[in-house]
Amino acid sequence: MSAVRWGRGAAGFGRALWPAGSPGLLAEEGALGGVWSRKRSSTASPCEQDRRKDWGHAELLEVLKARVRQLQAEGVAEVTVKRVAVARAPEAGGAQPPRQAQAGAKGAAATLSSRWAQKLDSDQQLMEKRKQRLEGKLQERVEKGAWQKQLRLEPRLLSRKLASQLQHWEQGAPRSPWEEQLAQLLQEAPHRLSSEAAAAPADRGPESRLEGQRQRLLSFFECCLLTGHLPLAHHVLVTHHSKSQQQRLLTLSMYNMVMLGWARQGSFKELTYVFFMLKDAGLAPDLQSYAAALQCMGRLDQDAGTIRRCLKQMAQDGLQLQGLFTAVPLSAEERAELLRAVRKAKPTFTPPRLPVPPPQVNTSPLLREIYAKDPAVSYPRLHLSLKELQGLFQQQLRVEMATTITVESVEKVPLLTKERKTLAGLRTRWRTALYRELQETKESEAHAAREGRLSLFPYLCLLSEKEIVRVLLQTLQALPAQGESLLFLAHELGLRVFKRKQLRNEVQELEQRYSKYLHLLASDTQVAEPCLPRQHWEALGVPEAPHEQPWPMSVVVQLGKQLAEVLVRAAQMPSSLAAPRSPGTLIPVLYHVYSFRSFRQIGILKPHPAFTQLLETAAERTLTFESTDVPMLCPPLPWTSPHSGAFLLSPTKMMRSVEGSQQHQLLLERCPPAELHGALDALTQLGNCAWRVNGRVLDLVLELFTDKGCPRLGVPAPPSEAPRPPEGRQAPKRCLLPEVSPAEKAEMRRELARRLKVAREMQSLRADALYRLSLAQHLRHRVFWLPHNMDFRGRTYPCSPHFNHLGSDLARALLEFAQGRPLGPHGLNWLKIHLVNLTGLKKRESLQARRDYADELMEDILDSADRPMTGRKWWMEADEPWQALACCMEVARAVRAPDPTAYVSHFPVHQDGSCNGLQHYAALGRDSVGAASVNLLPSDLPQDVYSEVAAQVEVFRRQDAEQGVQVAQVLEGFISRKVVKQTVMTVVYGVTRYGGRLQIEKRLREIHDFPQDFVWEASHYLVRQVFNSLQEMFSGTRSIQRWLTESARLISHTGSAVEWVTPLGIPIIQPYHRDSKVMIKGGLQSLTFSSSVDTSQKPNTLKQKNGFPPNFIHSLDSSHMMLTALHCYRRGLSTGAPHCCRRKGLTFVSVHDCFWTHAADVAVMNQVCREQFVRLHSQPILHNLSRFLIERFCSDPRTSKSIWVSRLTDTLLSVPKTGTFNLEQVKHSTYFFS
Repeated sequence: MSAVRWGRGAAGFGRALWPAGSPGLLAEEGALGGVWSRKRSSTASPCEQDRRKDWGHAELLEVLKARVRQLQAEGVAEVTVKRVAVARAPEAGGAQPPRQAQAGAKGAAATLSSRWAQKLDSDQQLMEKRKQRLEGKLQERVEKGAWQKQLRLEPRLLSRKLASQLQHWEQGAPRSPWEEQLAQLLQEAPHRLSSEAAAAPADRGPESRLEGQRQRLLSFFECCLLTGHLPLAHHVLVTHHSKSQQQRLLTLSMYNMVMLGWARQGSFKELTYVFFMLKDAGLAPDLQSYAAALQCMGRLDQDAGTIRRCLKQMAQDGLQLQGLFTAVPLSAEERAELLRAVRKAKPTFTPPRLPVPPPQVNTSPLLREIYAKDPAVSYPRLHLSLKELQGLFQQQLRVEMATTITVESVEKVPLLTKERKTLAGLRTRWRTALYRELQETKESEAHAAREGRLSLFPYLCLLSEKEIVRVLLQTLQALPAQGESLLFLAHELGLRVFKRKQLRNEVQELEQRYSKYLHLLASDTQVAEPCLPRQHWEALGVPEAPHEQPWPMSVVVQLGKQLAEVLVRAAQMPSSLAAPRSPGTLIPVLYHVYSFRSFRQIGILKPHPAFTQLLETAAERTLTFESTDVPMLCPPLPWTSPHSGAFLLSPTKMMRSVEGSQQHQLLLERCPPAELHGALDALTQLGNCAWRVNGRVLDLVLELFTDKGCPRLGVPAPPSEAPRPPEGRQAPKRCLLPEVSPAEKAEMRRELARRLKVAREMQSLRADALYRLSLAQHLRHRVFWLPHNMDFRGRTYPCSPHFNHLGSDLARALLEFAQGRPLGPHGLNWLKIHLVNLTGLKKRESLQARRDYADELMEDILDSADRPMTGRKWWMEADEPWQALACCMEVARAVRAPDPTAYVSHFPVHQDGSCNGLQHYAALGRDSVGAASVNLLPSDLPQDVYSEVAAQVEVFRRQDAEQGVQVAQVLEGFISRKVVKQTVMTVVYGVTRYGGRLQIEKRLREIHDFPQDFVWEASHYLVRQVFNSLQEMFSGTRSIQRWLTESARLISHTGSAVEWVTPLGIPIIQPYHRDSKVMIKGGLQSLTFSSSVDTSQKPNTLKQKNGFPPNFIHSLDSSHMMLTALHCYRRGLSTGAPHCCRRKGLTFVSVHDCFWTHAADVAVMNQVCREQFVRLHSQPILHNLSRFLIERFCSDPRTSKSIWVSRLTDTLLSVPKTGTFNLEQVKHSTYFFS
């Protein structure tokens, strides 16, 4: 308990120890009196203060008398100790009054043993702590009671008639019970409005301008109910209702929310108050309103007549009684109270059973085989037993309940340092200071809430003070030396509170159901009927978790900003840490400064250099992560809805989006559940792949990491290797000298900025590697899982950000499948081909040539596996060195096995698409020329579209050079595959000429022989020629791109964002809107940020039209990946597959258009991949898109006369014509994915 709270209520307690006529003497004698005598007002009533005085007098006096008796037994008559003064005791023969005791004790004090003085001091401190705990509890009760008395419950009604009626009823309450008033209110309520009108009456202004404020109000009410501050929610509801401008923000759901809170408490009077406001606002009660009223009647055991009138009125409003039990979400206890009330009026009523929805089947022709019941296919088993999986579940459950996990750092640090002790002491002080600051902040926010304002008080109560302090100290620990933007910190802190408050407390029920679910996955159990994980989980009758609306971005940032300011005020350190000879004053650990970044002035929170130095020298050995930021220790929950799946207790959204954005979630919730089955099952399939750490590779990486790193191999160097500030003539301090010219000063500033940028980049890379390697070391010898979700286009990503297979070469090399497969007859060949692919050599050669090349290099491969750091180091020259080394080790183990075909391999082999975006464009347009360039056509050797574009650009360059174009002549000999590759790759994903020019400029600057004076002109010339080459080579592709771009431009001009549905049924909407400025005033600084996800703003036409082509193609490549994942699971278990695959099914994971599986299964995966691509593009994708867009944006008669809608209709009907390419040829293309 903080000293502030104790100081506010203890003054009366201290005075109660003194006899009448001797006030204040204790304050002059010792520290206790000094604390107790602070003159601060108490919020307790006089009666409460008197009771507290009596309690304190009895509590402390008993302790003091016991100590006096103990000392007298030792023969000491009178005692005075430095920090304790004993007041006059009520018993005869006790201690003397203080002044006399002080005078008479001079001789005795010298004889008092230090042992007893220490004991007395120790007992004194223990007594203080106990007293503070008890006093704190009493003070909280007193303050809560006094606070709630200040909250207004009686409504202020705008209707004079209703106000008079309410006043009459209140005065005649004994003769007019509240339930009678409620029945009359219901009878006089307006006719039931439509859902839109109920949410916001039509005459109350444009909906778009009010939506943000309504979201904030709704989140405030939700938090009040979650934290037990229902009177505060009612008070704010009354305050807003009483003012006509603020009343327009209130919706029916807000009134219902407060009513439900009172119903749960059985507070009928307050519930009736809300009904008065509901009627005053012109809203009609709905099923939730009636459910709250009837539930409250059930709790109070009201008479049947009132309940009958309530039910009769509900029927007159067109609401069905059965709907109370089927359409309103109720807990078991609320359902029982509601039924109790209904049966008073209708004793024979039987509530309808919760409807068991008929099994919904996805009707997509692409998924018909997946959901076909005949033949039944059992789901692939893990290699772990039921008992092992249950143990892993318990481990993961403990991690999520703790919300954080601490792992040992792999950074090389000493075992113990003096600075580490200093840091631990400072944190102890900071915890105390943070508790105090949090309490004061809560009091301030509570005061604002009492005035009817939407304060942060309920949000601050969502987590315990201990949890908030832990989050703040973790934030302080992770703050970089150069500081961080206050806006970024505020956003991150607010999100952490929001995520932690969502933890569900259903552990016991979850344990039982998860144990049954594991019967589908365990190696030693069986299930009655073969099914998918989602189907099995739903068959267990698991109720879906209630969906929680996200907080508005303004709330997230404001809460985070408040917490950041608490941290700034509380975190202080002795100035001696910064300057050893300075006096022992306290200085702030964090400073708020302003800096320019990208020509904008922003506020930054920066740690004191002395604190940064202390952290470095303390060299702590642990790192702390959020439980949702690390891989799971047990199989994830199957995805069953857009907001249910993945982690055990931590809610995760199926579709990740910018916080505060709701448009994606609303689209998913409106979508028929069966339409999402393909996406849900594909995400579950990806998350069910078990992983383990490649220990041999990890050891080698750690060896380099703890030394000086190796940037060439992707191992970042430590901060000690970062460039230092210039010295000598380039030293920054020379800028202050008058003889230095402006040009020299500018050069010094540029050099200093360059070095600082390099140092920051090195620090960022080092921290990223530290997190990854520390987690890898922590998970060594364990099996773990990576739950997946997707972005708004349908592209999938692991939820764990620090350690996954989507990272760099180093990150991928650290991972391998936990479940192994025998190589079989062809697995070793695929390992060799994969190794050559990783080197970047032989890209234009056949698979047989690559396999032969690997055999030629077998000596180097084995040397790399046996002596990676001391041998010939062939692996270091590969494009992907760490993955190449891991593959060398796998090949070495396989070739040395007695029987290579029986060797159990855990190594993932990749098959990568050949410029996958252009493959989809060529298939959409049936473009034969483009198809041949991206390996959709069978060929003996792989085609390289990048080399072909480079060759076409060279043709254009040669023609221009002959005509005397200077830049074309300068570029002779410099046009290569590498120069144009990035631009060609990203053109399909919407790169503009400006972006392409920057890409080419970067490549040209990397060529040392190229004249740098021509870089700008040459990059302009080349990007133009690259686009011309693509136009000539991929004419069908460019026409489709233009059609998509123009359609999106016209849609945004109609005032809508572009929407479409993927071939797998996932609804997509582009979240690009015009920026809306949000300002949060006060505190350290006013924060202003832009939000592009505000759906009340008009669409951003430029982003909508530029984003549609690449986003549409991304949605197609994600559909292809999901189809491959689902059919790989089924194909591996079908009777037509090879025996080794038929036993367990294929393991499949992906990195977008790069598919991974075991070496033994590559051939099967390749076949499935090609079949599903052909099936996907056999659908009339562009025509289906055209029909959807016309129905969505051109079918409203109110806008049909708009010129933009007319143009849009014409454009959408003009679907680009397709060529003659035969899709079936893809099935026979060896290098389509290779």
